[in-house]
Amino acid sequence: MVQSHASGTPKKQKDKQQIHFPGLRQHCWNYSPCGRRLPVPWTVFCGVLLFTFGFISLFTGHVASNIEWYSQRFVRQSWYYRKDAYRAPVDMWKSHYSEFYHGCSNRSAQFPPAVRQRFSNGYLLIATSGGLNQQRTGITDAVVVARILNATLVVPELDHNSYWKDDSDFVNIYDVDWFISYLQKDVPIVKRVPDKVMRSMDKPPYTMRVPRKSESDYYIEEVLPILLRRKVVQLTKFDYRLSNELDDELQKLRCRVNYHALRFTKRIRNLGQKIVTRMRKMAQRYIAVHLRFEPDMLAFSGCYFGGGDKERLELSEIRKRWETLPEATPEEERMRGKCPLTPHEVGLLLRALGFDSSTYIYVASGEIYGGEETLRPLKDLFPNFYTKEMLASEELKSILTYSSRLAAIDYIVCDESDVFVTNNNGNMAKILAGRRRYMGHKRTIRPNAKRLSTLFMERDKMAWSEFSRKVKACQRGFLGEPDEMRPGRGEFHEFPSACICKTHNISVSRATISSDEHLLNVSVQEPFGNRSRNSKSQSETAASIADESKEHEYLFSD
Repeated sequence: MVQSHASGTPKKQKDKQQIHFPGLRQHCWNYSPCGRRLPVPWTVFCGVLLFTFGFISLFTGHVASNIEWYSQRFVRQSWYYRKDAYRAPVDMWKSHYSEFYHGCSNRSAQFPPAVRQRFSNGYLLIATSGGLNQQRTGITDAVVVARILNATLVVPELDHNSYWKDDSDFVNIYDVDWFISYLQKDVPIVKRVPDKVMRSMDKPPYTMRVPRKSESDYYIEEVLPILLRRKVVQLTKFDYRLSNELDDELQKLRCRVNYHALRFTKRIRNLGQKIVTRMRKMAQRYIAVHLRFEPDMLAFSGCYFGGGDKERLELSEIRKRWETLPEATPEEERMRGKCPLTPHEVGLLLRALGFDSSTYIYVASGEIYGGEETLRPLKDLFPNFYTKEMLASEELKSILTYSSRLAAIDYIVCDESDVFVTNNNGNMAKILAGRRRYMGHKRTIRPNAKRLSTLFMERDKMAWSEFSRKVKACQRGFLGEPDEMRPGRGEFHEFPSACICKTHNISVSRATISSDEHLLNVSVQEPFGNRSRNSKSQSETAASIADESKEHEYLFSD
């Protein structure tokens, strides 16, 4: 205190000096009432900078296409994008970090065995919806719902009436005996409801449709009481009817179903592998492209693809099938990243990422709008262009009228590819992306359509080297690397984080990643998405509710 008075100016006099020019401070951009220059957080600065670039891009086209590249310079990167590794060239054929991650979906000691069929709460019938991969999500979730309800699952019924018009049954596509036996410790599964049970029923099975993305509690509170009363319940249009957010043990059950129990029939597996072998004989490695460019898909998207008035008229007529589609301009849909890439754009994307014209590609597709004329630019960029029809025309003759079986062939060939690329974000793209993550993070390229749309529109205004550099910048975070999505985010079928573990205490030389010789220490068996849940399982809850309900059956009425 003595020193402060002796040093010169009293405190009150200092305060007067500080407020001598009050108006000046109020016009400062970092003005604060305390009169101190507070430091601006770096994150706020980056946010303002990114917002400014984004706003400018609305008027200047591709100027802001490098936003993502700049933002990754400022934000904290995950371990595989640390400074040294980030500057290293990316191997577009294989992730350097995939060896540190693996699928892990085994049931834990805390996951009780399946209830026996005769002690279950009833029989669950499932009617799936859509094409092969949409139905696959329904089958996967049906097993989990049966587990939640302590019910016996009847082998799901496939959709015969959708756009795909395929009358194949479960047994025609999947190995039904393998499906039942593989899951016997998780859920009792039968091929049909026993005759004795059907004869004992006063009424036919109760049919209902549950809301999309329903929580486990919904099935406990709304479906279970009906199941206990009627003994047999059928859930219709069953696709994406179960929430993403489940107990980790139930998420692992999802993975056991999707990646292990759902095995194609021997005939489909053999034919798929035969095509893979023929691709491998021609090239040591190949890219599989899932190309969704059917007329109905394009009409549903509401986008414009450069075909003039003829395209606008044809697609608008098809679009009338859906009365509830929102009104949006093609330009708005493209800027939102909702438009699938054209075959030409897929070719440009791959060439910009570094794949040369000698690369072999396998194209999985249905009917291509515009036919050969639409495909020609892609074939010009990649002359080594093959389809299942080109590689196995004779073997496919017997199943040409079965779209789901043909899709199963494409599924196998795409899954076995070194690189998988999609022009859309549909069901097959999501399902295969999740499987490839689970099976070792095989390179999977999803187009960053929102960023790429501007680049494609402006590609004629820049040199190829600049276009290629910007495409690579846009695609960072969309190449199937292990840590692209925060655990628990996104669709579980696409990002099965609860079923992916990473290996600890492994040292690998960075010589495989860059020219540096430093060691990269990677954190054995740690869940990639480790989330704590309630200790009481949903199946235990269902069992306790069942006990109560059996004592009070008279409370339920039709």
